[in-house]
Amino acid sequence: MSIKAHMQSTTLHGVFLEVLGLGVLLTGTSGVGKSELALVLINRGHKLIADDSVDFISRSDGTVLGYCHPILQDFLEVRGLGPLNVRAMFGDSAIKANQALNLIVNIRQLTDEELINMDRVHGMHIEREIVNLKIPEVTIPVSPGRNLAILVEGAVRNQLLRLAGYNASEELCNRQQTYMNETLT
Repeated sequence: MSIKAHMQSTTLHGVFLEVLGLGVLLTGTSGVGKSELALVLINRGHKLIADDSVDFISRSDGTVLGYCHPILQDFLEVRGLGPLNVRAMFGDSAIKANQALNLIVNIRQLTDEELINMDRVHGMHIEREIVNLKIPEVTIPVSPGRNLAILVEGAVRNQLLRLAGYNASEELCNRQQTYMNETLT
């Protein structure tokens, strides 16, 4: 019996990349621009693991490992361009076989009301359960003129800080509270 038979697994729609050392799953509705965003990130030196259909398994060390089905390995399908062979275009260093899933980035078009009501201090952070493990997820709103690659890199850098125990939202709230306390006394 294989090891995989004892592990939980699932397949999710999205693009899985290694960005700044973290495994990042780009999700969102079909046509929102996940593959185009992935192409920009790969062009910026990040690595493709899987496009469209990403396989995940739970590991005994408490992590979720993502990888690509062999048939789709190396390919990124971009609307209008068709399938692109990332390894042939960018070289072996642009591809990675697998990676632990550390962050989900949900690319989403929000309504005007959702944008107005968005929590601007804490952002749109939740946890999503993948093969019985909680994975942090952040939603990045899509709108004209936004540089999504920079925003994804910013989300990854912020997650790295969170993993190290730092939370910018908490620090800002604490500074504001300290200022208010000092002002009132």
